[in-house]
Amino acid sequence: MRPRISRPRRSRALLLVGAALLFSGCGAGGLVTKGDKDTGKKLFLGKGKCAGCHTLAAAGASGTLGPNLDDAFAEARKEGYKESAIADIVAGQIRYPGQYSTGPGLARLQGNMPAGLLRGQELNDVAAFVAANAGAQGFSEETLVTSLDGKTIFKQDCGGCHTLAAAATTGTTGPNLDQLKPAFARVQKQVTNGGAIMPAFKDKLTVAQIRAVAKYVLSHAGK
Repeated sequence: MRPRISRPRRSRALLLVGAALLFSGCGAGGLVTKGDKDTGKKLFLGKGKCAGCHTLAAAGASGTLGPNLDDAFAEARKEGYKESAIADIVAGQIRYPGQYSTGPGLARLQGNMPAGLLRGQELNDVAAFVAANAGAQGFSEETLVTSLDGKTIFKQDCGGCHTLAAAATTGTTGPNLDQLKPAFARVQKQVTNGGAIMPAFKDKLTVAQIRAVAKYVLSHAGK
């Protein structure tokens, strides 16, 4: 059985959505109209680069650099926010992202989203898709990684940000590992301690799991 999300993470998500309401002005820059949800999902996973940074169950996305969108909007739905209002909030954040404190601690992100990643109809489509799905099933559940298989660990925790052909991942937030071909020690250190916008995994993965994923990358990157 998977453990329920902890209270600190819920508080973090609520603080972030509250900031979103403040910064977006409930749709800063215009209301969302005629967004196509199917196209929005494709953009969320592709051109918009949303999946590499955000968790959203409906997209199969588990990014951790930005807010967990299911958690961020679960409370808003519970309190009666209409889908159209959530779409306007999402669009406002894409146009003019709030700038938050980064680093460790409650409500701190690993990095801030750049402004204007999507515009026009594409922005409307992504906003409509997120609004239709974020938080629809309530707060998310954390999945504990128990496997010692390097590929399994990589696909769950690394593939959203990195491209690695052997794992069939196409993330673009972090370096393309097939091109980088990093040494074992470099991967092990980076996964353990993080760096730049990459979060540290030393509190989520065991030493054995970190070694397993580092060995997997070493054996498959660029091959």
